[in-house]
Amino acid sequence: MKFNNWKDDNVMKQVKCVHTNAKKYKVNRVLTEGKIYDVKNETEEFYFITDNTGKVGGYYKEYFVEI
Repeated sequence: MKFNNWKDDNVMKQVKCVHTNAKKYKVNRVLTEGKIYDVKNETEEFYFITDNTGKVGGYYKEYFVEI
């Protein structure tokens, strides 16, 4: 299963967090506005990044802009 190795995978690209104003979830605890994150995988709706906790998590693309 590929998701078991995401933490060790190569970086696909980098994205910058532009806001943490989530409507439903508290993302301000794991994302920092203005910080650049490494993308490990992506789908149409989500980026899977290594967040501030050091774990890979999936977040809506609306929080980021591509660099």
